[in-house]
Amino acid sequence: MWVVLLVLVVVIALLATVHWYVWRRLVRDVTSPGGTARRLGTVALVVLPLLSLAALTAGRAGVPFRLQQVVSWPGFLWLAVLLYVVLALVVGEAVRPLLRRALERRDRARAASAPVPVAVAAGPAEPAAEPAEPTAEPVTEPPAGPAAEAGEPPAPEARPGAAPVSPVSRRLFVSRVVGGAAAAAALGTVGHGTYGVLRGPRVKRVTVPLAKLARGAHGYRIAVVSDVHLGPILGRAHTQRIVDAVNATQPDLIAVVGDLVDGSVEDLGTAAEPLARLRARDGSFFVTGNHEYFSGAAQWVDHVRELGLRPLPNERVELAGFDLAGVNDVAGENYGDGPDFAAALGDRDRARTAVLLAHQPVLIDEAVRHGVDLQLSGHTHGGQLWPGNYLAELANPTVAGLERYGDTQLYVSRGAGAWGPPVRVGAPSDITLVELASKQA
Repeated sequence: MWVVLLVLVVVIALLATVHWYVWRRLVRDVTSPGGTARRLGTVALVVLPLLSLAALTAGRAGVPFRLQQVVSWPGFLWLAVLLYVVLALVVGEAVRPLLRRALERRDRARAASAPVPVAVAAGPAEPAAEPAEPTAEPVTEPPAGPAAEAGEPPAPEARPGAAPVSPVSRRLFVSRVVGGAAAAAALGTVGHGTYGVLRGPRVKRVTVPLAKLARGAHGYRIAVVSDVHLGPILGRAHTQRIVDAVNATQPDLIAVVGDLVDGSVEDLGTAAEPLARLRARDGSFFVTGNHEYFSGAAQWVDHVRELGLRPLPNERVELAGFDLAGVNDVAGENYGDGPDFAAALGDRDRARTAVLLAHQPVLIDEAVRHGVDLQLSGHTHGGQLWPGNYLAELANPTVAGLERYGDTQLYVSRGAGAWGPPVRVGAPSDITLVELASKQA
């Protein structure tokens, strides 16, 4: 309990620090004190993180689905924008001093090249005036405000006739250039990543040679669909895009390998209905992912069965040329419904090729022990938001693509949807058409 509270405090403190940094660079440093722009920017950087918190917790808290939809778009998108605006601002910290020095050199050059005005005599000289009383030299105060706080060097002395350069205006110019560039880069990155998700996944084709595959199964095609994540943002239209893309490949079999939904059957049953139009010669199969267990796994298993998909909860089916098995997700262990390799694979004929559907790549060790030839997984999203792929590598043996582990090959799809922000950067969504190749063919 205390560990959970400590982690929560650390996370909140980190988020507060990050938002303060963004407020400082994008609001305080580029606006006038007390101005409308500063007030609006401050309000935005209070409201947006609150919307993000609401988006993250609304589903688990049982908030009405319509309200989830209202808070999810701005809340989740802000998380993506926050990531990239912080990365851009950090890069901008290295640019700031370089830009300031460049401006200083330019201003010195302008001051040095300014012409000196020449006095022209106009008639006889006036008689000298009586000497005036000596006066005190005026005291020049150092500049106050942001320039002084930042340690801005004093402006170069302007020659007569040259306009003086204000350190404050120079600092403001640099802040606006760097802040504007960071905001533009973040918004452009997130906008492009959002378009990629809403456009729908592209079909990726992979050939997997299998030593024991029967010659008659050479060229067998499996459409792998993972991590659709139907929810408050991705709904029925997204499902239809996926169904159309899958059917266009004319697969022999369709494998939906978990994380289909983020929500209850009551809220998302309609969004999943297009799955009933999936078409493959040997049918469509389904295994649970961790998000099914957050959303009522038993109800979803029943619902996908009604839609025409065959669940494989720790089960195996014999097809012409190979065995197809499925195991429940690791998250099911918390609900007494975890993976059971013995039930799915224990009594099979090991002379036959075995293809396993398992949501998480971490199950590869068990797959190797049970003589699986090919495991098809998802879960990682390929990292979804760069540099998230480096974090995903810490928790998964393979983040995306095909790799070999002993005599077992593992293929991990990046997924057809997105969790949280409907954004992908550096990890485009995909549906994979896996073509099995027999070495005997």
